[in-house]
Amino acid sequence: MLIAAVSLALAGVASAAPAAPAAVLDASNPFARISTLPLHYPAFDKIEDQHFLPAFAAGMRAQLREVDAIANNPKAPTFDNTIVAMERSGQLLTRVATTFSNLQGANTNDKLDAIDREMSPKMAAHADAIFLNDKLYQRVKALFDKRDTLGLNPEAAYLLERYHKDFVRAGARLSGADKVKLKAYNADIATLQTSFTQNVLKETNASALVLDTRAELAGMSEAGIDAAAAEAKTRGLDGKFVIALTNTTGQAPLALLSNRAVRERLMAASLARGSRGGQFDNREVVIKLATLRAERAALLGYPNFAAYSLEDQTAKNTTAVNTLLAELAKPAVANARREAAEIQKVIDAEGGRFQVGAADWAYYTDKVRAARFSFDENQLKPYFEMNNVLTKGVFFAAGKLYGLSFKERHDLPVYNPDVRVFDVFDANGKQLAIFLADMYARSNKQGGAWMNEYVSQSALMGTRSVVANHLNIPKPPAGEPTLLTYDEVRTMFHEFGHALHGMFSNVTYPRFSGTNVPRDFVEYPSQVNEMWAVWPEVLANYAKHYKSGAAMPKELLDKVIASKKFNQGFLTTEYLAASLLDQRWHQLAPAQVPADVLGFEAAALKDAGVDFAPVPPRYRTTYFSHSFSGGYSAGYYAYLWSEKLDADSVEWFKENGGLLRKNGDHFRKTLLSRGGSADALELFHHFRGREPKIEALLERRGLTGN
Repeated sequence: MLIAAVSLALAGVASAAPAAPAAVLDASNPFARISTLPLHYPAFDKIEDQHFLPAFAAGMRAQLREVDAIANNPKAPTFDNTIVAMERSGQLLTRVATTFSNLQGANTNDKLDAIDREMSPKMAAHADAIFLNDKLYQRVKALFDKRDTLGLNPEAAYLLERYHKDFVRAGARLSGADKVKLKAYNADIATLQTSFTQNVLKETNASALVLDTRAELAGMSEAGIDAAAAEAKTRGLDGKFVIALTNTTGQAPLALLSNRAVRERLMAASLARGSRGGQFDNREVVIKLATLRAERAALLGYPNFAAYSLEDQTAKNTTAVNTLLAELAKPAVANARREAAEIQKVIDAEGGRFQVGAADWAYYTDKVRAARFSFDENQLKPYFEMNNVLTKGVFFAAGKLYGLSFKERHDLPVYNPDVRVFDVFDANGKQLAIFLADMYARSNKQGGAWMNEYVSQSALMGTRSVVANHLNIPKPPAGEPTLLTYDEVRTMFHEFGHALHGMFSNVTYPRFSGTNVPRDFVEYPSQVNEMWAVWPEVLANYAKHYKSGAAMPKELLDKVIASKKFNQGFLTTEYLAASLLDQRWHQLAPAQVPADVLGFEAAALKDAGVDFAPVPPRYRTTYFSHSFSGGYSAGYYAYLWSEKLDADSVEWFKENGGLLRKNGDHFRKTLLSRGGSADALELFHHFRGREPKIEALLERRGLTGN
């Protein structure tokens, strides 16, 4: 996908500035002018696939003309005629690239996939044409060298510092010959990342489990079985049943299916993705990507790609990340082994003559939970109806904490009928943002959950946020309620935490808007927002039985809260295993990249002490999109790194009374509104009043005393 490349290009955000001249792009193209819809919301009803390629071409031409004018300005460089001018550049390109990238992830088709393959290397080349422009770099460097004499305010001074660092890290100091090499690396890497992404989606769809009889789905609800029949029908398999896969290794039906043979088939299909031969096999893509990233890092003067990537994160270096992961691996696996022993007792008591495996964990974990806490996930789902969770849970918490209010609107176009649109109003009654909720899974939608923005806030550009959340909740048959698992509820709160980060942004420059922060900091605010999912006042407001409207019984609520540490050995181990794989692949020098992907993966897990077969990595290498599609390359550790900050912040909220406006206002003022306009850990210090401590994280994950 193009979003990573776009973030490197000097593209501003859609603004109230004059539209591009007709000579740049035909006036019939909806990207030729800024959307006249509220907050420049995209005109999805007018945007067609054929509009993208000419808009991309025109946008790149326009920005290169703008950049050329900056680089060749005969006047001495100033902050305004160089840095601010670059921030204003690329508005047409931003409109098309942002919309395309978001749609290609949420609602793709063969045409969009083909455009993505064509544009990925071109966008990489476009970024190179800017960041490897020596005249432009010399202007930035001249300003940076005398930065202390320019009288800049803190945000402007930090912007200058960031631009200089961006140019240097992009290769501005390389020789002419090395710049040629770098451009080739960037183009090839962009192409391979796109191939990896598209292979994962297509392989996930192709690997769906096909079953012949209703009896094989025993344990699933009638509605769930009906949904599997409907999925089969859409694939031309009338009379059969299809369980579609999601991108993680674990699959939700594993917790329900009582037929062990079916569970094993489902897990095997999940684990084999991208490594079983055929047109979607990702092993060769992984080898090429790992090699090219390592060679590119070496060209830029780094020992490996992870060292290059982490230099620009709050972790700073591989030693810090390796230390964190290693410190947690041993106690996490020890916890997982204890949990496996409890599961084995249940299996043995039921007369099962097998050792617990990866396909059994979720199914028997629910039995252990039921025995220990006298409830299971199926008891919770009737109280987690999706609309209630969103409007009376997620929105309610935002109202109590920040004074926000929401009003659904039906007059704005959407790219899929399932997408809902809400106006977001601040405590003073003024519109703050527009929020899109795209909650259901589709075969043409990438897996997982994520937030993106169609328009980002910027005082310079006069814009406010148009932000979207995407989940992959299975859509029930028509007329049936959408009942969520607790994990889906938590994910909805999590993604809305990202949305708040975007909506509350109050910065001058587009470069710093919203979630434009270090990767190992971006998950922190969203993880904090998860705490409100089980905050008693919030839970009581949304956890109502979908039929009777009765509140979730207090004893069930108490059990939910008491069980929060349950299964943390599994959850921590599967996450650490994936994080360790991400680091091992990206801490290789070019000559160390192996030819055997699965062999390297197995050896890496064993070496790290997390090779516990009942708990496979959350993502295996060949479908690890976070790592090999570019977004979190050498950065998957970020969730745990952010959780250290998150757990410490949750303690602050508890110490200060919890769900109170004064607490929300403090979090918003000191951190959420600041985007990336200052050093990330400096922002945390402003909020918390001190450096982060790890004790709350260890307690949360049950890793104390091991």
